[in-house]
Amino acid sequence: MNKIEEILQQYKGKDIALYGLSTETERFIKEYSEKISVIGLLDGFKEDGEMYGFPIISFSEVINSNVGLIIVIARPGSCKAIAKRVADDCRNNNIALFDVRGKDLLSVSKVTYSFDNIEAPRKKDLISKIETARIVSFDFFDTLVTRKVYSYTDVFALLDIKLKEQGIDISDFTNRRLAAEKECSKDHAPSLKEIYDCVLKGQEKILISSNELATMEWEIDHSLLIPRRSICQIYKGALEQGKYVCITTDTYYDEKQIRYILNSLSLPLPNKIIVSCQEGISKNQGLYKILNDLNNGHNAAILHIGDDEYSDIECSGREGIDSFRLYCGSYLFDYLGGLGLEDYTRELSDRVKLGLFISRIFNDPFVYEEDNKLGVKDSYDIGYLFSAPMISDFTIWLRDKIKEEGITQNLLSARDGYLIEKLYRKIDSSTESIYFLTSRTAAIRAGMETIKDIEYVDSMKYFGSKEESLKVRYGIDSSNINDNTRNDYILKKSSKLRENYRKYIDRIGISNKKSAIFDFVAKGTSQLYLQKILPGDVKGYYFLQLEPEFMSKYNLNIEPFYTEEEKNESAIFENYYILETLLTSPDPSVEEFDENGNPVYSEETRSKKDIDCFLRAQEGIITFFNDYVNILPKTELKINKTLDEQFLVLINKITIKDQDFLSLKIEDPFFGRMTSMKDMIL
Repeated sequence: MNKIEEILQQYKGKDIALYGLSTETERFIKEYSEKISVIGLLDGFKEDGEMYGFPIISFSEVINSNVGLIIVIARPGSCKAIAKRVADDCRNNNIALFDVRGKDLLSVSKVTYSFDNIEAPRKKDLISKIETARIVSFDFFDTLVTRKVYSYTDVFALLDIKLKEQGIDISDFTNRRLAAEKECSKDHAPSLKEIYDCVLKGQEKILISSNELATMEWEIDHSLLIPRRSICQIYKGALEQGKYVCITTDTYYDEKQIRYILNSLSLPLPNKIIVSCQEGISKNQGLYKILNDLNNGHNAAILHIGDDEYSDIECSGREGIDSFRLYCGSYLFDYLGGLGLEDYTRELSDRVKLGLFISRIFNDPFVYEEDNKLGVKDSYDIGYLFSAPMISDFTIWLRDKIKEEGITQNLLSARDGYLIEKLYRKIDSSTESIYFLTSRTAAIRAGMETIKDIEYVDSMKYFGSKEESLKVRYGIDSSNINDNTRNDYILKKSSKLRENYRKYIDRIGISNKKSAIFDFVAKGTSQLYLQKILPGDVKGYYFLQLEPEFMSKYNLNIEPFYTEEEKNESAIFENYYILETLLTSPDPSVEEFDENGNPVYSEETRSKKDIDCFLRAQEGIITFFNDYVNILPKTELKINKTLDEQFLVLINKITIKDQDFLSLKIEDPFFGRMTSMKDMIL
């Protein structure tokens, strides 16, 4: 007795509703009709009519009929989406919800970061199976390639936005597109044009053809595809071994388009491509018979490799074809309880962030093999997965704030502005963005005008001796002064350094226009002293402002990304140091400027290995940022700090295996402090 039969036995005598109108529902009814009492069929897009001898009913009718069990007959990904829609109503009305494979869709997966109990296929087993097969077939989507969005339905949402930008408004487009695909797939495997013929029925006023819509969807979808690298290596290996390699896929794209995708991803072409829309039948309708026919009556072994438990494994098995199931990214993500991320996902922009994350961290279906723990081996991925969402949202916020204020001169202060300046230029070409050499030390040394200025700096605790503090903060050797001459010496030197700093400012072309000045996490000390040097008004835009109540008496114009209320209610205060460590420049900190206006740098304390490590992380952040802003139009780049924080805190929960990253030091020479990254995240 399989799982679903056990469940049906458990609910014997109770009314049941079936969710889904596919031919698999018909097959289920034929197999179990004598054992169950079905009162009707449910569908996400239809609430009336009749199919397979049963009425199509609404969910309210299910509730009023005292149904005890709903069986969802759909693919696992679709089951998850259906469960999200109806779970609350099922719980509130004591209705059990299971999929056709016997999975309880009302159970909540516990968030975990290890695969200790997973029943997982192993790469060596796949390679062994390939060695004994003559014909090796690969599924395409979610097996060889995956998308950089959370769900393939996000492609429809992106297309809807693009259509609206062109003045084309198809009412309820995403649902209409989904319903059309479902309708067209009842008796055959449709092409994309056929699906859009169905979408446009009754839409005579819409001035776009089904061919044009199909082309637009294809172009968007193609732009989102990336290879699953480890499986593509196995695919290449099978070809190199001389195996007869096929791609067998349910898709509304034709063979020419599949070939185009393969070429664009630098993947070799297989011996044969079998696509459902050209054959007119899907995998569950007999597509594997075409694969079987390749044997020409011989008994040579055929192996099909795919991710879908039903269409790739069960359906191929019906035709006597051996199979090997891989796990797609969304399956692995769900197995780990969504890593605590899904509850914070609201907008399309959030779904894109989540899609980028899943397609990266679960790109390898054998991610669990090393030690059953979800881990990250490279600082590139630390940047891409954990840091980039927050840094991306901050950069977009900074752009929007500067535009709101009408500021045309943006100073991205060293060293935190090194990466931000690169990102900012990608989304705003109209603002003059300048990577501005400064530091807290350089600003203070050049900004001292009065004894009160010195007293302010001295009030900040230094973890070291007075002599060390004098050297680090003011650049003065204590042997040249005493307590009586100290302040005069500092102010005299500061006057000269101020002149030098202004030479640098003049040389790089900073005008007396109002400037935005970026600082990452700060009280405002640098801005306080730079305002004495810069030619125009300044507004500071910070990621976080520390001790704003202490700085209020200085009347600094500062707007932080995180408000005080947000900061106090979030975990960002405990984790911003990770971002700060990765944002830095490969150059040492500037301490002051010489008489020619050239920077004088401090001695470099970081090793080449340290610098290479954080630059690698920055590459990951840049790649994520490019992906994110290229996928979404400007109007859809919605900021979600709460979700960003959840990505960031994963660095404390997912195993970090890059020892170079763990060896980084969080340095703050102005205060004489140094902290190990390893101590902060482990």
